[in-house]
Amino acid sequence: MKTPRPIYVSWYETRLGRGAVAASPVGICRVWLPGDDLAEPAALCLTQDERTGAAAEQLTRYFQGELISFELQVDISGLSSFYQQVLELTMQLPYGSVTSYGALAARTGRPRAYRAVGGALRSNPVPIIIPCHRVVAASGALTGFSGPGGVTMKKLLLSMEGVDMNSIKTAASVKGYAQQKTC
Repeated sequence: MKTPRPIYVSWYETRLGRGAVAASPVGICRVWLPGDDLAEPAALCLTQDERTGAAAEQLTRYFQGELISFELQVDISGLSSFYQQVLELTMQLPYGSVTSYGALAARTGRPRAYRAVGGALRSNPVPIIIPCHRVVAASGALTGFSGPGGVTMKKLLLSMEGVDMNSIKTAASVKGYAQQKTC
């Protein structure tokens, strides 16, 4: 599996630090979160375009608690069709909600493929935009997050979205989008 080659890069700032976002000719293909090693995007020496500029602005607003939905085209074409399916379903998870790996696997038509779902989420090249942090274990445990800080970052992101961390354990076992934030 190969991530599409980025041709544009933009930077964004958050209270957690600096991040970067890259685009291929098709769409956003990579997000570096605050705390990630930013040597790779810095070495690319690429200019920004309107897509990476919009993505950087939307990521900044997300981390400020102002944005709950991204309006961006992503490019995950370098991933297998199953991984693409999982990430496309994950993009549909509403802000402030969680679901389980098993529930997500069931939505792919492969209910026993929860470990493969975890592999797809671990390969997510555009975290936050594809909100893999909203997927938890059936028990409600905050297992796995490939971003910087691991589970600590996952917990921070879910808390920032208003997810009640105490109720995840009972909500995660519900199929579909288990816990919905009410406005």
